[in-house]
This record gives sequence, C-alpha cells and structure tokens, in this order.
Amino acid sequence: MGQTNRHRMSRRSLLRIGGGVAAAGAVGGVAAAWSSGGSADAASDAAAKTSKATAPDSFTHPGMLHIWGDLNRARARVAAGDDPWLSGWKRLTANGRSHSGWTPRPLETVVRGGGKGENYGVLYADIHAAYQNALRWHIGGTQEHADTARDILNAWSGTLKKIDGDTNKYLALGLYGWQFANAAELIRDYDGFHLEQFQQMMRDVFSGWNHDFLVRHNDTCDSHYWANWDLCNMGSLMAIGILCDDGELYQEALDYFYEGKGNGAIKNAVPFLHRDDEGHALGQWQESGRDQGHTVMGMGQMGAICEMAWSQGTDLYGYDDNRFMKAAQYVAKYNLGKDVPFTTYEWGLGADCTPMSHTEISPTGRGQKRPVWDMLHYHYTRRRRESVPYITEMAQSVRPEGGGGDYGASSGGYDQLGFGTLLYAK
Repeated sequence: MGQTNRHRMSRRSLLRIGGGVAAAGAVGGVAAAWSSGGSADAASDAAAKTSKATAPDSFTHPGMLHIWGDLNRARARVAAGDDPWLSGWKRLTANGRSHSGWTPRPLETVVRGGGKGENYGVLYADIHAAYQNALRWHIGGTQEHADTARDILNAWSGTLKKIDGDTNKYLALGLYGWQFANAAELIRDYDGFHLEQFQQMMRDVFSGWNHDFLVRHNDTCDSHYWANWDLCNMGSLMAIGILCDDGELYQEALDYFYEGKGNGAIKNAVPFLHRDDEGHALGQWQESGRDQGHTVMGMGQMGAICEMAWSQGTDLYGYDDNRFMKAAQYVAKYNLGKDVPFTTYEWGLGADCTPMSHTEISPTGRGQKRPVWDMLHYHYTRRRRESVPYITEMAQSVRPEGGGGDYGASSGGYDQLGFGTLLYAK
C-alpha cells in the first residue's frame, strides 16, 4: 500500500494553508512570526536572546530539520522550475544514495574505532539513503522512494542492538543518532513504517549512551573532548526526544546547550567574542586552533541543533545575543581566506585535566566546502533580517548544496545530511 489517506489529506490541507510555518503548528510565537516573514516586537526579540526555553507541551511533526513549510515550498518551487531549488533538487537526484530500491545492510553491532572490525560506514550510508529517499518522496511525490526509506529504517530497527568500538563509538552514537531520527521523522506516518519499533531502538541503542557521554565524558576531564563530540550527542538527545514525544530528552539537550560542563555548551563552544575592522561581531570557535575541517563541522552540528529547536518554537539561534551567529561569521570569514582575531585558548586534557593551549588559529583544512551554510544564511538573513556577509559569501560559494556522498568517501563527508539550498531557500 502507499501512503495513508490520512497522510494525503493532511498534505492537501497544508498546501491550502500555503506551506508556511503556520502549517507546521510550531509551538510558541517565535518560529511562527519570523519564519512567515513577520517580525516579533522588540521586547519579545530581546527576551528570545537571553531567556532559557523549556520543552514544548506537545511536539510538532514533522519537526526536526524540516517542517511542512520547508517541504511544501521545495515541492512547489521545484515543480515550477525555479532556482535555486531546482539546482538543489538536481544535486539530490544525482546522488546515488537517493535512488529507490537501495538495499539496506542492517547489522546487529556497529563498530567505530579500535582498528578491528570497523563497519560503521554501512550504517551511515544506509541512513543517508533513507533520508534522501524520504526527501525525494516529499518533494517529488514518488511512492517508491518512500517505500525505500521505510524498508531501510524498518530493517535497521529490527536488527541493530549495539554501537561499539573505542572512544569513537560516542561520535557514532551522536552523529548517527540525530541523523537516524531525522530520516524517521520524515516518514513517521507512512504505511508500513514501524514507528514504535524504531522509537524503541533509538532509546535502547542511542539515547542512554548519549546521556552517559554528556554526564561522564568517558571518565575524562569535562573539557577533554572537542565541541563536536558534545554537540552530536546533544543533537541525538534532542532528535530522539522529538521523535518519541519525550520532553525530558529534549529538555536535557536544551539544558546542556545553555549550561553544560563540556565544550558543546554555547559559552564553551564560543569562548571569546571579537569585533573585526569592518565592525562585524565575531565569535571564536572552540576548535579553531585545531583545524578547519572540525571547525566547519561544528557549524553543521550546532546548526542542526538550532534548526531542530526552531522547528519546535525554541530559539537557540539567537540565544545570548546571537552568540552562535557570531561564531559562524568568524568561521566563515577565516575560511573565505580573510584574517580574524584569535585569543589564546586553554583547556584541560585527559582524566587529570593536563593543561593544553592553542596560541593561534589553525590553517589546516582552510577553505573546505561542507553543506552547512545555506541553513544558517537563510535563517539569519530571511527569518531574522540580519546582515551576515561572511556567512552569505560562504553559502554562495557552496551552493547548491549536496549531501552525503558528495563531499568525499570518508566519514567526514557524511557528518551533515545536507541539501540546505533545496530545503531552506526562501
């Protein structure tokens, strides 16, 4: 059978509304006002930048990286042949993972790290295939792609029992946790999708370990792990919370964003604020002295958390006077080949917090392309009417964004789900 009549009816009803965020039923006035092109009053705007949010009483679905407004807009624009949506669609349909009939290879145990028996590439390839096929169904209307996404996710939820390996297993638990949940969210109401089975797998295999990492950091100093390790595990908790309508998991991710002990918390991830000669506010990223590949990865990880929260009416993008926006401006400017200020960064390493420091920004990997920028560009320039020239220039240099498999065969090419041009252009 294809999609249910109830699902068809809901999509037609949403199209009559006009495909804006009102159709998604976003909780609270923040997302509804800004995403539809309006603006909140000054008092509400200021409050959103300083107040700490709580989990919504009920969750919007779909309500992670994409809401109905995103999907309906992309479908209508692609059908009309409009760019940049059409160019983004062509990137999606050209990706081999988006082809219907992809055969899943579910594993009972996935291993990342340790050097022996590593097989995690099978998992991330299947996740990206499920996600891309789900997008092709929503935007192109082709049932065979929905069937493929469903079959991939059902196969894994009926098989996967454990993520194993050395310390790198926590990267797998974080990255593939939030990505898995996003793929499932796109087909949660589709005929034959075993939603409850999938939700249970996410709880049994992922969320407990995501929590454990954020609490214990693998029995090391809280500052031992780079920001991305915290961020992907925070993202996994948030995504699983939305998928499972679990306010406690969602709240745990929010609380960590605001006040966590590790480097993924917003003030630890962006430890220093600067202003450049042009007068633009910049935020030094925690991994800037390490290399630029992981720094740009951080834009994608924190960006995903902010976008998922935004879909639920929670503004993390603007928190602490746009602290993340300042960081993205900093990272974009440096990776565009321009100079940025740098303050010596010190942290503790290992179980005994051995002092370490970076005294200058790292040029390693400078200028690399990752599909993380259009989501940030369109949020700040179109929803918020902010001027973010470095983010905008970087987004233009990557556009149209592709997805997993378009940015190299290594795992780093699958750290983001991608296709931001197709889904976020406004």
